[in-house]
Parts: sequence; C-alpha cells; structure tokens
Amino acid sequence: MNRMQLKKDVKRVSGKLLYDKGHIAPVDLLMGLQMLTKEDYEKWRFGRVPFLQKVCRGNLKKLAFVLKELRSFASDNGLVGSWTAYSSWGKGRKRRLRFSKSGSPVMERQYATHFVNKKTGGKP
Repeated sequence: MNRMQLKKDVKRVSGKLLYDKGHIAPVDLLMGLQMLTKEDYEKWRFGRVPFLQKVCRGNLKKLAFVLKELRSFASDNGLVGSWTAYSSWGKGRKRRLRFSKSGSPVMERQYATHFVNKKTGGKP
C-alpha cells in the first residue's frame, strides 16, 4: 500500500471511529486499518505479548506514519489528546502494558493518546 492510499485510509477510518465512538484510539485505528487483529490485541491486553508492535502488521516506519497521520487528522479536526493508561486484563496483578519494543516515552505516549472532540468530550 502506498503512502497516499494509507493517508486516505487513516482519514477514512479515523472519521468513522470519531463518528461511531466519539474518540479515536490508535489501537482502534490500527484494527480498522487491518494492521492489528482483534485476537492479537487481546493477547497483548492479557499480557501474552511483550509489546504491541510485535503483533502489528507493517514495519515500524509504516506504524510511525499512521501515528503521524492520526495526529494530523486530530489537529485538522480540532480534536484534543487525552492520555490513556493501558493495563493488563485478567486475573492477578495489573501491570502497565508496553506498545513499543524500545519503550521510548515519546512512542509510548503516542500510542496511548486518544483523540476526542473538545465540544462533546468524546461522546458520539
């Protein structure tokens, strides 16, 4: 998939998520783009995968491009970022989940930031 098509797809899926859910979460966008399956997302949420990027389809450059385009869409549409904590699901001690192999704070923040409409506060 070329960058122009991916850019269009990010806008299309982001718009649909905003309409349906009232917010855009990067993990939902990745699932909408078919770069992450629901099954792999759940494995990660249950702590069976060390970091989310490991189960995403596409290389790190493509994933970074998707996140950049999401931020651009959010800016163009007056959305505000809201950091969201991701903790493991299931029994036992809850632990903070990692998105990236590097664990870079910048990268982790990008994956954990949901974008919401200022006016509706994320309500569809």
